[in-house]
Amino acid sequence: MLWRLRRDAPNPADVVDEQARIQAALLYPNRYPSSGAWLALSAAMALPVGFARRWPLPVLGLTLAGATAVTLAQLRPLPWPPFVATADALILYLAATRSRPLAGVAAAGTVLAQLAALQLVSDAWQPGLVRGAPFAFATVIAWLAGDAVRQRREYGEALREQAVTGERLRIARELHDLIAHSIGVIAIQAGAASLVLDSQPAGARRALHTIETTSRETLAGLRRMLGVLRRADGDSAEAGPTVGLEAVDRLAETTAEAGVLVEVRWLGRRRPLSPEVDLAAFRIIQESVTNAVRHSGADRCLVAVEYRDEELAIEVVDDGRGGGARSGGSVGAGHGITGMRERVALLGGRFAAGSRAEGGFLVEARLPA
Repeated sequence: MLWRLRRDAPNPADVVDEQARIQAALLYPNRYPSSGAWLALSAAMALPVGFARRWPLPVLGLTLAGATAVTLAQLRPLPWPPFVATADALILYLAATRSRPLAGVAAAGTVLAQLAALQLVSDAWQPGLVRGAPFAFATVIAWLAGDAVRQRREYGEALREQAVTGERLRIARELHDLIAHSIGVIAIQAGAASLVLDSQPAGARRALHTIETTSRETLAGLRRMLGVLRRADGDSAEAGPTVGLEAVDRLAETTAEAGVLVEVRWLGRRRPLSPEVDLAAFRIIQESVTNAVRHSGADRCLVAVEYRDEELAIEVVDDGRGGGARSGGSVGAGHGITGMRERVALLGGRFAAGSRAEGGFLVEARLPA
């Protein structure tokens, strides 16, 4: 509630505006039939200004209408034009900060039209364009300043929305890459265990052990992710180490237990990578292998990781059915390839994925390293 009151409180521009209107009557008491009446009229016209921050356009319309009516009703010189121009410029600034561009332009044009009309009908305006130019100039400057504030605010809001969207996509990629592979392995191992439970108890126990190990690793990954999210929210808790290429060999073992033999080749001199590149490289390999297990019907999969001078080259190729399996009814595969492409793009790398003419599916990624 206190924040709401502060937000709606008049700012210095409102105070100056009201003082200008009331002082119009106080400074020129001898030029009106009754200074008390003019003071009351000035105060009445100043009352809507208190609502200018919330409804700037209606208040501006009331101000223009009131000032024009007062000017047209008097045939003697009045001090209204300078005061009206100042007040209208201040309200126009508020309107430009809170209204759509076209509405702000229309409001500015209306103010300029009123100033021109007052120059024609009121003796208070000195004849000539030069005398009216400062007021018109002040009106234009007020609108430009307000419109600049509006554009800056909208730009900030767009940046915040973009950041939120990017974070949501990042979390979606992490969840997909973390869970899709594990659930695929668990499903295959559970099916295998149920088939050989009576005939091959040892094989069933191995499958159940794989399910247990994979589940624990998945839970650990989820804890790491939650730790990162809590730390982003201001929690001082330390997040655990992120997964990287050191987990590729373990990935090959669990995938082999799921029925797809994975061969890993390390080329070039291995060196430490940045956490972002290390994580992205592992997730690309993990998702490619997961697709081979779940969607291509492959028996073998080759993973090649090459450390080059300025980049890390990754190739994953399987001997499955190729792209047909990835495009036919599986929800996870399409999102997985999209996620890999997004990861590579965020790091400024290159990505390609598609079926091979000789059969199978190939994923290639080049990451700056």
